[in-house]
Amino acid sequence: MTDIPQTGPADHSYALPPSYLGAGSTLKSWLLTTDHKRIGLLYLATITFFFFVGGVAATLMRMELITPAGDLVSADTYNRLFTLHGVIMVWFFLVPAIPATLGNFIMPLSIGARDVAFPRLNLLSWYLTAAGGALALVSLLMGGVDTGWTFYTPYSTLYSNSWVTLAAAGVFVAGFGTIATGLNFIVTVHTQRTQGMTWMRLPLFVWSIYATAIMMVLATPVLAIALLMVVAERLFNLGLFNPDQGGDPIIFQHIFWFYSHPAVYIMILPGMGVVTEVLTCFGRRRVFGYEAMVFAILGIAIFSFFVWGHHMFVSGQSTYASLIFSLLSFVVAVPSAIKVFNWSATLYGGHITFEASMLYALGFIGLFTLGGLTGLYLASIPIDVHVTDTYFIVAHFHYIMVGGMVSAFFAGLHYWWPKITGRTYSEGFARLAALLMFVGFNFTFFPQFILGYLGMPRRYWSYPPEFQILNIVSSFGALILAAAYLLPMIYLGLSLWRGRPAGNNPWKATGLEWATTSPPPRDNFDVRPVVNREPYSYHDDGSLPSNRDEHEENVNSQDSEGRGM
Repeated sequence: MTDIPQTGPADHSYALPPSYLGAGSTLKSWLLTTDHKRIGLLYLATITFFFFVGGVAATLMRMELITPAGDLVSADTYNRLFTLHGVIMVWFFLVPAIPATLGNFIMPLSIGARDVAFPRLNLLSWYLTAAGGALALVSLLMGGVDTGWTFYTPYSTLYSNSWVTLAAAGVFVAGFGTIATGLNFIVTVHTQRTQGMTWMRLPLFVWSIYATAIMMVLATPVLAIALLMVVAERLFNLGLFNPDQGGDPIIFQHIFWFYSHPAVYIMILPGMGVVTEVLTCFGRRRVFGYEAMVFAILGIAIFSFFVWGHHMFVSGQSTYASLIFSLLSFVVAVPSAIKVFNWSATLYGGHITFEASMLYALGFIGLFTLGGLTGLYLASIPIDVHVTDTYFIVAHFHYIMVGGMVSAFFAGLHYWWPKITGRTYSEGFARLAALLMFVGFNFTFFPQFILGYLGMPRRYWSYPPEFQILNIVSSFGALILAAAYLLPMIYLGLSLWRGRPAGNNPWKATGLEWATTSPPPRDNFDVRPVVNREPYSYHDDGSLPSNRDEHEENVNSQDSEGRGM
């Protein structure tokens, strides 16, 4: 979709409405906005701040681990550092990163909507997330929390003297923001689609956001219950998890991981949708197996609720339960594999160009695939028993969450940056940042697979000298990775002042979001578009349907409030 829908005279000389960026420039206009695009930018600023805080904690940990002896920070401080890193990065960066930023900004545009279904609830969700983050940050910085991001009992309820209650309260409050966002997205997809946007014409990015929203609404209350029980035991000595009072600490693990395994896909599934959009655009190919991709997305969302027990193979749970969870863990890998195969088939024979967002997307495929394959190792009970609580687990988790999700986030941010700002950025520096991220990430975390397999435990302040070389390599890679993360902040920031005008569709993409101005007007479209074709409609030679007759045949510009059923 290359043109803005037009209904004026032949010379198209009528005035377009001002962009959303011009709809008020005061602080009040931003803090009280109900525009989904501005709220997406508020989320972007918030998660960028928390990403920086979590990154500082990670850098301090890697500096400590350069030498075997604990000589930079104390053991208690080290415990607080990895808890700070985990809590901030998981709940205040990874979970909201793509859904609350790119999802908020792009998803309504992609379905031809003027806004989300509940604009005021959308703003409230940001306030809840920011308030929860502030509570957690105060607790982590004032006194610190030393339980790890999982808040495992009975340590978090009986033995920790740190600020567990306030940190748990912060995550609890932010959870309501997550639920509000999920509910809003579900209703928006059901009720705000433009005429002709049927379910099987939805972009796969919208499908991924929709499936993620369902997991948000169903899984997040379970986390809230777990944290509420932790706080209740700490404050009122209820004995929910204390064996001396008839409690069971393993119950907390079941409740926590019942949320946290779907949470893995809350973080990664939107990234899969982003990567699909980027690959089809810069591969100039119709996505291979659209229907299979849709069912793979839904399959991941459904099966993610049935595999939590594979985190608990060494917890003492029933052997038969472990066998079932092991089998289900292999089953959930199937829809993920379908997506990787379909991405590869989409690129086969394509007219590929290597813009920065494409490099980030290709990096996602490589890192996610390696992380997913090592997940199959952990689904095998004998291997999992051997590497549990070692750096193998750390490496696996980061290949999925940081290597995969952050690569997808940067792919989407670069892809939609011209749409968000109306400006271009330095493509050369962006490609350099993408390459540095891929190289730095592998230098940082691949040695940790080896460290874990050799037996180095995670969360240890000091370690035997024979592990030092691999830790030095990992810390060196972390410096490269830090540079790769900081570089986009510089050239994207500069593009706001010095970037050239991007035009409405600089990538010649097919998504409905590119059928309006860049940046979009306050209400997204001058007139509501009508969709008469499936998404990703490139010709076999990679060209986009661009002549006037064909364009109007496929996307008619009628001011209609009809919706596809």
